[in-house]
Amino acid sequence: MKSLDWAVLIFVLLFIVIYGIYKSKKVTTSESFLGGKTNPWWMVGLSIMATQASAITFLSTPGQAYHDGLGFVQFYFGLPIAMVILCVWVLPKFFKMNVLTAYEYLEKRFGLSTRILTAILFLIQRGLAAGITIFAPAIILSTILGWNLILTNIVIGSLVTIYTLVGGTEAVSQTQKQQMIVIFIGMFLAFFLIVEKLPLDLNDALLYSGKMGKLNAVSFEFNLNNRYNIWSAFLGGTFLFLSYFGTDQSQVQRYLTGKSLKEARLGLLFNGLFKIPMQFFILFIGVMVFVFFQFEKTPLNFNPLSQTLKNNTEYKALNSDYDQIHEEKKQKIAVWKTDHSEKVMSELKDLQAKEVVIREDVKKLINKEAPDIESNDKDYVFIYYILNYLPTGIVGLLIAVILSAAMSSTSSELNALATTTVVDIYKRNFAPDISEKKYLNASRLFTLMWGMVAIFFAVNASLFENLIQAVNIIGSLFYGVILGVFAIAFLFPKIGGKATMWSILIVEPVIILLYFLDFKEVIELEFLWLNPIGCLLMIAVASVLQRFFKNEDPAIIEVV
Repeated sequence: MKSLDWAVLIFVLLFIVIYGIYKSKKVTTSESFLGGKTNPWWMVGLSIMATQASAITFLSTPGQAYHDGLGFVQFYFGLPIAMVILCVWVLPKFFKMNVLTAYEYLEKRFGLSTRILTAILFLIQRGLAAGITIFAPAIILSTILGWNLILTNIVIGSLVTIYTLVGGTEAVSQTQKQQMIVIFIGMFLAFFLIVEKLPLDLNDALLYSGKMGKLNAVSFEFNLNNRYNIWSAFLGGTFLFLSYFGTDQSQVQRYLTGKSLKEARLGLLFNGLFKIPMQFFILFIGVMVFVFFQFEKTPLNFNPLSQTLKNNTEYKALNSDYDQIHEEKKQKIAVWKTDHSEKVMSELKDLQAKEVVIREDVKKLINKEAPDIESNDKDYVFIYYILNYLPTGIVGLLIAVILSAAMSSTSSELNALATTTVVDIYKRNFAPDISEKKYLNASRLFTLMWGMVAIFFAVNASLFENLIQAVNIIGSLFYGVILGVFAIAFLFPKIGGKATMWSILIVEPVIILLYFLDFKEVIELEFLWLNPIGCLLMIAVASVLQRFFKNEDPAIIEVV
C-alpha cells in the first residue's frame, strides 16, 4: 500500500477508537456498561447489523459471488420471518421482565441450573467465535499485505478490547455507528469504481453475467447436502436467525439497549428489511468483479502464497493452458459485444468451464504439493481486486472497512461475553450483594479476560481448519439446542426445568455427533439443518422426559 493508504487506514481506525472512548466517558455504573437502555431505533438497527456484518462478510461474500453467483443471498431469506416472530413474541417478554441477558428469564421459568447451563453453552460458542472473527480477516490481510499474522491478530484484538473495556455497551454502540458509516461509504465507492472500470456497459455486464449463471439467486432444489437453496433458507435459516437474534447475547444485548420496546422492535425490523438488500448489493459487487476479470489476466489462484508453486512443472503447464483460454475468451467477448447470439455465448461458456477445470486442478496441485497453503481462494478475490485495481487512498479506506467490520463484530461479542459472565455467573452465584463500583470493575475485568481469550485463540487458530465457515458452523452446533430451551420456555408451560436441563445434556452431544458424521462423510447433512434438528429434538426429548418428572412444578413463574 502507498503512504496515503496507510494514512487513511490509521486515521479511520484511530478515529473510531478515540470517538468510542470519548462518547462513553460518562459510563460509571455496571448497568450503563452492560446495557443501558438509551438508544433510538436507528442506532439499535445499525448496531445489530454491525454485529452481524463481520469482516468475513466483506472479504468472503464478493468472492462467493465471483465463484457461485448470487445464490448465497438465500441464506438470509429466513431473516425477516425471524424478526417478525421475535418482535411479536420474544421482545415483549424481555422488556416486561427488564432483563440484561436473555438467560435471566430462564431462571425464573426453569430454575438456576438451566440458566447457568444455557449461559455456558453461549459462552463456549461465542468465545470460540470471537477468536475466529479476529483471525479470519487477519490471516487474509497478513497474507496479502505481508503483515505478521500474530501481530495483526494482536493489533485487531487489542484495539477492540481497549474501547470495549473503557466504555462497554455504550462504546460498542457509538463506534458501530461510525463503523457502519465507513463500511457503507467504502462499499458504495468500490461498486461505482468497478462499474466505471468495466469494459462493458452495465446492461451488457448484467446480460453477460446472467448468461454465465451468476445472477441465479434462487434454487428450488430440495437437497439436504445443498447448503444454499430456498428450503434450507426458509427452514434452516429461520431457525438459525431465531436463535441468533433471540438467544445469542451478542445480538440480544444490542436491541435491549433500545429506549423502549417500540424502539427495539423498529431496530430489529429495520435489520430484517435492510439486511437482504445489503447482502445482495455486496454479492452484486462480486458479480461485477467477475465480469471485470473476464478482461484481466488473474492468478490461477488468488491466494498469493500459491505463487510458491510457480516453478512447478505441472503448474507451468496449467498456467500455459490458462493463458491460451484467456486470450480466446477475450477475442470471443469482443465478438459477443456486437453479436449477442447463443452460439457465441455457448462458446464463451465452454471456455469458462475449461478455465474452472484448470483452477480446480491448481487447487488439487496446491493440496498435494503445499498442503499448508489454503487452496480455496474465494476469500482472496475481492482484496486482490482492491489492491491491484483501485486508486490510492480508496485502497486504505477499503482495508479500513474490513478491519472496522472485524472490530465491530468482535466488540459486540466481547461485551456480550462479559455481560453474560457478570450477570449470569458471577453476580448470581458468587457476588450477589457487592457495591455498584465492584460490579463495574468486575465487568471491565471480564471484558479484558475475554479479549485476551479471543486474542489467544486467534493467535493459535492456525491449528484449525475451515475458518471462514467456522463461525456459522460453531453457531449451528449450539444455536438449535439453545433455541429449543427458549421455545420450551415460551410455548410449552407444562415442561419444567429438570426435563429441559436433561434434554440439553442429551441433545447437544447428538448435534455434535451429527456434524462429526457429516464431516467424516458418513452422512450428508449441511450445518444449517442442525438448527431446526436441535430445536425440535429439544422439544421432543423434553416432552418425553417430563413424563418422568411429573411431580415437578413445570412453570416456576407464569409465562409472561
